[in-house]
Amino acid sequence: MPSVTTAQQKPAILGGLPAIDLDQTEANRWPIITDDDEAAVLAVLRCGQLSIHEEVAALEADYRQWLAVTHALAHCNGTSAILAALHAFGLEPGDEVIVPSATYWASVTPVLHCGGIPVFAETEEQCLGLDPGDVENKITDRTRAIIVVHLFGMPSRMDELLAIARRHNLRVLEDASHAHGASYHGRPIGTLGDAAVFSMQTNKLCPAGEGGMLVTGDAELWERALRLGHYERLLDLPSPNRRFAATGFGLKLRMSPLNAAVARVQLRHLAQRNRQRNENIIYLSQKLESLGLQTFRAQPDVQRVYFEFHVRYDERATGLPIADMVSALRAEGAHVQRPRYPLLHQQPLFTEGHWAKIARLGPSPQRPLPMYDPQALPRTEAGNGSLLKLPCFPRADHALLDQYALAFEKTLGHADELPRAAT
Repeated sequence: MPSVTTAQQKPAILGGLPAIDLDQTEANRWPIITDDDEAAVLAVLRCGQLSIHEEVAALEADYRQWLAVTHALAHCNGTSAILAALHAFGLEPGDEVIVPSATYWASVTPVLHCGGIPVFAETEEQCLGLDPGDVENKITDRTRAIIVVHLFGMPSRMDELLAIARRHNLRVLEDASHAHGASYHGRPIGTLGDAAVFSMQTNKLCPAGEGGMLVTGDAELWERALRLGHYERLLDLPSPNRRFAATGFGLKLRMSPLNAAVARVQLRHLAQRNRQRNENIIYLSQKLESLGLQTFRAQPDVQRVYFEFHVRYDERATGLPIADMVSALRAEGAHVQRPRYPLLHQQPLFTEGHWAKIARLGPSPQRPLPMYDPQALPRTEAGNGSLLKLPCFPRADHALLDQYALAFEKTLGHADELPRAAT
């Protein structure tokens, strides 16, 4: 790292010069849109087939080839793809599904629209995914499935979770919305469970603006998902599901061809753009680890990707509260913040009982509905409260990354001197 002056060594929040003075706009711009994206959209737009177009089928074929799976079904967004997967699993009213709390709401709320009951399990500290031990503790005679979220692009502990699912005859849905291009023991994320879902929302690693993809190796699951929201494709089936072609199951979940056109171009660039993100974040991670931060780098037999870049900060080691740490880093010019996903088991949707109305479930003397306790997952709460979110640096150079490292070095090196917010 280049030598710094005394003024640069002094924390900016105490009157020193900010560590970061390079422009970050292009370094962090996402998505990356090129002439190829524009040409693909214009080709669909000019043909006039804006609802049903062969571009969607071509995107499904791209996903099948990329993941080496037999079935892929494009949806208007990742949320609808999760709903379709749970419908395909055959969830019935009152069935329980084990889910994480530290995730985006769309990983969980589709359970309600199937009449299911989410059962929140703890998140483990190393991979930020479901803790296998707590998952097994939460299984009852009503448990039907597990939703595994590969949070921020880090694969969950799939060997243990799949073994639990096999022992208890449970379906496994991989929410791989953050994990395009990740792998686990040499197998692509999205090919390990009974089905998987990828999101193509604007911030995702393979963005399309909006879109989702359900993938599975099970032909019957694919047909059931098709039946839910793709009525216009049922006439092509040779199976008895063809008889539902006039109505489907009442939803329209197909993807826009304009979004599919963007998604196809983005998928072609995925590996190279993931590689650049990974190289940048690993370079910075090594510097931050030397300062005592946990950066969630993957084990040797796991390939993670970075939908988002988080580090764990131990305020007990420095005495500097995490909120004050964020303030000091921002004064240095760092774009850091606390995690943007509030814990779901603490949200009014669950704690005030609204979830049961969405699921259309009433109390039963034989099996009362669960009450969601905001203090029920202490390890998840503690872990989530110690995270800091940094940019993903999709196009950064080492000069900017070195400045970020300096911002952390200055802040941690002067932790005793930094101002504390009034409590």
